[in-house]
Amino acid sequence: MPSSKLLYRIFYSRKFKFILPALIIALILLSIYIYNVYLSPRESIGYVEGEIVYLPLPRIRKDVLSVEEALAYRRSIRDYRNESLTIEQLSQLLWAAYGITEPRRGFKTSPSAGATYPLEIYVVIKSGGVRTENNTYLQPGVYHYDPYKHVLVLVKKGDFSRELMRASLDQEWVGSAPINIVIAAVFERTTRYYGERGVRYVYMEVGHAGQNIYLEATALGLGCVVVGAFYDEDVKEIVGLKDDEEPMYIIPVGVPKKSYRVSEEEIHQYILRNRGG
Repeated sequence: MPSSKLLYRIFYSRKFKFILPALIIALILLSIYIYNVYLSPRESIGYVEGEIVYLPLPRIRKDVLSVEEALAYRRSIRDYRNESLTIEQLSQLLWAAYGITEPRRGFKTSPSAGATYPLEIYVVIKSGGVRTENNTYLQPGVYHYDPYKHVLVLVKKGDFSRELMRASLDQEWVGSAPINIVIAAVFERTTRYYGERGVRYVYMEVGHAGQNIYLEATALGLGCVVVGAFYDEDVKEIVGLKDDEEPMYIIPVGVPKKSYRVSEEEIHQYILRNRGG
């Protein structure tokens, strides 16, 4: 029997007329499920369940600064307004630091030797430091960033910003910033493959992640500074790092009192003066 006639019989058979409505209902329910899981409004604005903060899904935006502008305007900024960050800003900063950009193999925003990814990202949030869409604030505390789920998991409750400042040789910007991003490294993840050379690779990767945070903060109109002067053991205790995690960077982030701007013309004039032109 020709295939066209067979399809005609199946489509207009009594059994198929009963199956068709069921298929339509199943497709509608599947569409609702996909929307609720992947596209629901709460996924785009973020929400909190217990000790897990489901961050807003990261956005690849076209209405922010270009790479060239972010590079030109990037500065180490230590003076912040007494303002909170939004949960959307926090989401973008963490994704820029170490988020997933290649879903099939789990590659991240920062290059990593052999994709060993030795870094762990923590956030110390002070009281009133991060504002949600509902005009409430995230609970102050220390959180660990899970880049694969793009969530924050509460590690310790409480405002540890003053303790972190004291551990950072009393650098005031650590205490005044609404959040501090702490980058830790598990050296063994890389050195098991590359030996002693892997230590150098880990330091490189910390720099990559730090620059990503700098550029994202600049693009969002925020300010930050990398801090490397601190008492390692004190920071490990405050943040609650594991035995094999070593603190590498503390990066306070806030709304700057004054942003830096430079024009293309100013840069050109500087270069030409140094050329003797």
